[in-house]
Parts: sequence; C-alpha cells; structure tokens
Amino acid sequence: MSLVDPTSDTTPFFSDDNEGEGSAKKRDGPLHHQEEDSASGVSNKRALLTVVVLCYINLLNYMDRFTVAGVLPDIEHFFLISDGKSGLLQTVFICSYMFLAPVFGYLGDRYNRKMIMCVGIGFWSVVTLASSFIAKDYFWALLLTRGLVGVGEASYSTIAPTIIADLFIKEKRTTMLSVFYFAIPVGSGLGYIVGSTVDYRAKDWHWSLRVTPVLGLLAVLLLVFVVKEPKRGAVEARPEHALQRTSWFTDMKALCRNKSFVLSTFGFTAVAFVTGSLALWAPAFLFRAAVFTGEKQPCVQEPCDTSDSLYFGVITCVTGVLGVATGVAVSRWLRTRTPRADPLVCAAGLLLAAPFLYLSIVFAQASTIATYFFIFFGETFLSMNWAIVADILLYVVVPTRRSTAEAFQIVLSHLLGDAGSPYLIGVVSITRENNSYMWQFRSLQLSLLLCSFVAVGGGAFFLTTALFIEKDRHLAENYVPSDDAPIIVPKRGRSTKVPVSSVLI
Repeated sequence: MSLVDPTSDTTPFFSDDNEGEGSAKKRDGPLHHQEEDSASGVSNKRALLTVVVLCYINLLNYMDRFTVAGVLPDIEHFFLISDGKSGLLQTVFICSYMFLAPVFGYLGDRYNRKMIMCVGIGFWSVVTLASSFIAKDYFWALLLTRGLVGVGEASYSTIAPTIIADLFIKEKRTTMLSVFYFAIPVGSGLGYIVGSTVDYRAKDWHWSLRVTPVLGLLAVLLLVFVVKEPKRGAVEARPEHALQRTSWFTDMKALCRNKSFVLSTFGFTAVAFVTGSLALWAPAFLFRAAVFTGEKQPCVQEPCDTSDSLYFGVITCVTGVLGVATGVAVSRWLRTRTPRADPLVCAAGLLLAAPFLYLSIVFAQASTIATYFFIFFGETFLSMNWAIVADILLYVVVPTRRSTAEAFQIVLSHLLGDAGSPYLIGVVSITRENNSYMWQFRSLQLSLLLCSFVAVGGGAFFLTTALFIEKDRHLAENYVPSDDAPIIVPKRGRSTKVPVSSVLI
C-alpha cells in the first residue's frame, strides 16, 4: 500500500491526500474487497459506523457548548459579573470558532480530515477540563479557555459534514445528515440537563465542565479505530482528481457567485442569531420570570435554582428531534412536487417560529405554562432548518470546495449571528438594569423580543434562495473544470503559471 493512499487510515497529515491515488496495491481479506467495491473506498458497514461516531462527537460538541448556559446563574454569582460579561462567554467562544473555521476548511479540502479532527478534539478536551479549575478572581482565564475551546470545535464542524457527503448520495445523504444534525438539539438539551444536574448533585458548578472532556477522549479513540477517510466526490461518479483543485481565492470567488449558497447562508445566520440568544439567555430569563411572579426566590448563594435549565434542556431535546424529523419529512414530500422544496421548508420554519417565540416572551409574566408551551412550538419550527441547510450547501457546491464552503458559512453565520447576539442581548438588558428584580426581568424580556424579528428576516432570505436553487444545483451537478488549465513555463529565469492557450499556437 502506498504510504499516501487517500483511502488508508495512515494517510500522512502534512500530505495531499490525493497524492499517489491509484497506486495502492491490491489488498486481501473480505473487508478490503468490500471497501474496494465501494466508490468511496469505505464499506457500507464502516460508513454507517462512521456516521454514528460523527454523531456522537457532534452531540458532545453541542453538549459542551451549552453546559455553561445551564449553570449561568452560578457562574454570574461565583465571579460577580453582569449580564454583559456573561454574554461574553458565548461571544468569545463563537469568535474563536468562527475565525478558525476557514483555516480548518482550507486544511480539510487538502489534507487528511480524520487526523485534523483527532488533533482538534483532543485539544478541545484538554482545554475544557482546564477551564473547570479556574478560581473566582480569574474570570479572564475562563474567557480565554472558552475561546480556545473554539479551536477544537472549528476543526470538527467544518469537516464532518463533508465526510458524510463523500460516503452517501441523494436521499441517503439527506437521511444521514438528518441523523447527524439530530445531535445539535439533543446535545444542546443534554448540555443544560447535565450541567444543571451535576451542579445540583455536586453543589459545585465546576464539576459540570468535567463531564465532556472524558467523553471527548473516548471520541478521539473512536475516530482513530473506526473512522476511515473516504475518497472525495467518488460516490458522485466524479472522483476529486477529475475535478481539479483550485486556489483558495478561486474557490471563494466561485462561492460568492453562488446565489443559493450565499442567500441560504444569510438565512442560516438568522437561525444562528436566534438560537445563540435563546441558548444562553432562555434559562436565565425563565428564572427571572419565576422570581418576578413570586414562584421562586432570588439567587443569593450557590448553588442557584437551575430547574429551569433542566426543563429547557428537556424541551430542547424533544423539539430538536421533532423539528429535524419534521423538516426532513416535509422536505422529502415537497420534493416530489417542486425542486424548490428545501429553501421553502426552511423559510416556513423560521416564519412559523417567529410568532411563537414572541408569544413565549410576552406571556412569561403571566403564565409559566403558556411560556413553555410557546417555546416548545417555537423551537420545533426553528429546528426544521438544521439538516436541510446542510444538504443545500452540499448539493449546490462541488466536492473539492465543500470544506471551504462549510467554513465560509460558519464564519458568516456566526459573525452576524450567535457571535454577537448573546452579548448584544446582554448589553441591551444591562442598559435598563438596576437593583429591582422587576427591571432585571423586564430589561431581558425586551431585549429578547429582537429574536422574533430576526427570524422573519431569515425567512425572507430562504424565500429568495428558492428563486435560484434549481439553476445552482444544476451547475454544481454538471460542473466541468476548464480545459484551459494552467501550465508552468519559464519566464525570465523563473517558473510561472500561464493558460495553455497562451503558449499553443
């Protein structure tokens, strides 16, 4: 076997994983024969196991991200910080994640994706564990470690969907992506549940941050021994060596001209804005609403009452599963009637979520049951987007640009979405905050109303995407590299790339 065989688990990290393609020697054994028969170079059984492992890691990803939100009242009391500084915990993490995504997107399109994920997840686990030992006078250190956690998550989120795309096609790819994205709401909900439960049992919120690092190290072992690097684009009858890799600048120009990709990214940005705001502030808002109505006492010493985090976590898990499943099912049914089904379903999800989220915030002062009722439906409709947006990206972008496209979407959606929304909500809240519990509740209530209007804007972007989706999908599926590929010729003692047509006369 060639040491740089792209289908091998031993592909060097600092090597083009296409190098030496086709030079591998014939391997013996039934598993190798089965994998040779697969266009991706990965057997069906191992492909399914790969999706299971990637789902597990995605679940841990979001579980860790929202554990902090589940114990936010305790963190605020421990460090004696305001809403504005609390919002920075999420903003710092998202900014780190966002700015590193293009780096890992570039690497993911060119080098061994499995090894990149192993290094990133191992680093994330160590940093998360370190963040649980920070003393109360070092809030800046907690911010720093939350920022470093973004390094590991960026290495995974930009790459994992492209591996699934290289293992499955068409309806099966949509199904596997929906399974993969089930982990987002379920992991988010488990973050609240585990965070609040461990905090309550241990009487110390620091222990909540020590659960996911252990599970993260297990994820690295599963990646090493179970996941195998597939051939890029091979399952689509267009192996990557036939597509030709282009420069990062060329990739970005092509993506920016892809209207469906750009518009769906803006739509997804609205989803990120709303989910980022609710993820950090919804449990705190529900707690303040209970204090305002007299159902609970204010938090004066640790541990604070985190039952709202537990209830919100359960709702997030259930609505996430319902939302993703409903979105995929409706999309499949509508595809038989119109090729514009996917963006239309995404638009409907956001436009239906907006009024329910608005009502959940308004009714908080009157009825806790009504608030949870409206949150349930609002989050269900909001979750309809996750798997569908990912599928749109994968079928309107050619295989050799998908990691870069994932990275670009992550950067834009987080830059304008959940990187700033938690901090923005906190800042708007703090402008009206004083010592009164009533104003602490009212100020956060008014700031959260912004989410409903952002959701409507996101729905408009997806409706516009529907106008271009057919054309862009056709262009991606029938993409043919230019025959006028550059060649290297000497120029004044130096080599330079010029088009073939300029030297053939």
